[in-house]
This record gives sequence, structure tokens and C-alpha cells, in this order.
Amino acid sequence: MKVLAFNGSPRKGGNTEYLLREAMKPMEAAGIETEVIQLGSKPLQGCTGCRTCAERKNQRCIFEDDPVNDWVQKMIKADGILLGSPTYYADITSNTKAFIDRVGYIIRQNGDLMRRKVGAGVLAVRRGGSIHAFDSINHFFLVSQMIVPGSIYWNLGIGKEKGEVANDGEGMETMRVLGENMTWLMQKIRD
Repeated sequence: MKVLAFNGSPRKGGNTEYLLREAMKPMEAAGIETEVIQLGSKPLQGCTGCRTCAERKNQRCIFEDDPVNDWVQKMIKADGILLGSPTYYADITSNTKAFIDRVGYIIRQNGDLMRRKVGAGVLAVRRGGSIHAFDSINHFFLVSQMIVPGSIYWNLGIGKEKGEVANDGEGMETMRVLGENMTWLMQKIRD
């Protein structure tokens, strides 16, 4: 089995990535392969609604100058997806939104490619606004017919400076339990 973790933060190695890696620890302990993919600090082209992916049905976006098409192919092969973002103005980052819009259109217009895969959102937050951001990610998973596991609290960690989320005990426990629940669910689906 394999899980892809998409880091929607422009900061590689920041709080969002820290949370994603914490959630992956139980998966790795269970022998699940994991990979973190950095959405990057360079802007991603958003969806223009051209519908070319729907017309061609080739599992690709018409834009070929960024890695979105490669990511879609990786997602098709994965069993689970973690999508993380810091909270910017009570929502996800613009790269995370562009990712959702483009990937979402491609997968839905090409036969619901993510149907019954496991997906979970992870949010880093300084103080507030993360529930709306959490909803934005969950809406993507749910409309994609993915299965969304829960944890002991909403999947978020509190911290401002790099690495500060490690001091959020409840946030760290939430990530560990999320990883355990995601592992259990993927194993049940695989059986």
C-alpha cells in the first residue's frame, strides 16, 4: 500500500509538513509506503474550466508546465491521500486550492478515479480559521467519493514558528490517531 502526502505550504519542512509526517508514522510502522510531495512555493495554474480533460478523457490537464499531471497519476496508484495546508485567512493556500480545482476536475471527469480511496486533510494554524480550511479539503475528498477517517479531534495542529506544532500535544496525538485510523481503514478496504 502507498499513501501520498501533499504539503500545500510554501514552506518545506514547516509546521504543515511536520503534521503530515506525524500522521504517517503509524502508517510507516505498519509497512505502508509513504511519500511527501511539496506543492511548492511557485504558483500553480488554477483550473480555467476549459473542459479539455473531460473531452479527452486522458486523465490529464491541458496545462503541461507543472507537475499536476504527474501527481494525478501517482494519486491513481495510491491507496490513501493526505492533503495538508497552513491556514491562510481562514482557508487553504492558493496552491492547495489550485491543486484541488485541477485534480478534482480531472479525476471526476475521467471516471471518478479516487472513488473509495482514503483521504484526510491536515491543517496547521496559528490560532483560528482552520475549520473552514478543513472543510475545504474535506469537500474535495467527499465529492471525489473518497472515504474520510476521523481522529480524536479535528486534524489540526497549532503553531506559528517553524516546528512549533510539536509543542501542541493534542495536535500531535490527533495526527497519530489519524494515522492509525487511516491505516486500519486502508487495510480493511484492501481485505
